[in-house]
Amino acid sequence: MYRTLVDQTPLIQVSTHKHQISYAIDGSQMNPLEAFYASLTGCAAVFAKKACHKLGISAAGIEISCKPFAGPGGPLTLGRFRTEVRFPEGFGAEAKAAVLTEIARCAVKEVVKDGAAIDFQVVET
Repeated sequence: MYRTLVDQTPLIQVSTHKHQISYAIDGSQMNPLEAFYASLTGCAAVFAKKACHKLGISAAGIEISCKPFAGPGGPLTLGRFRTEVRFPEGFGAEAKAAVLTEIARCAVKEVVKDGAAIDFQVVET
């Protein structure tokens, strides 16, 4: 479970039983939407590392850049999300293809793609 207690500060502290993360609404830290985009980028890196591990090669030097593009509803909607991958010298074509294929399977991205099937509920307890 994820929890937060809302207060008067611009900070938002979200915690689980193992971790805590901070957001802000004043630009001093990522806001939740920016963190969502960062989680997509981080997920791409996780899948790149997993692919390299399977291939028995180092993932060091792989650079992943992600850019969100606003949808028709404006800057708070997501119309497209582009992930660009730059490989270090010495990466063969087959290894590149394997890494790109794994990155495309990012679990966070898959949740977003299947989002219409998610039953979001907001209830008072």
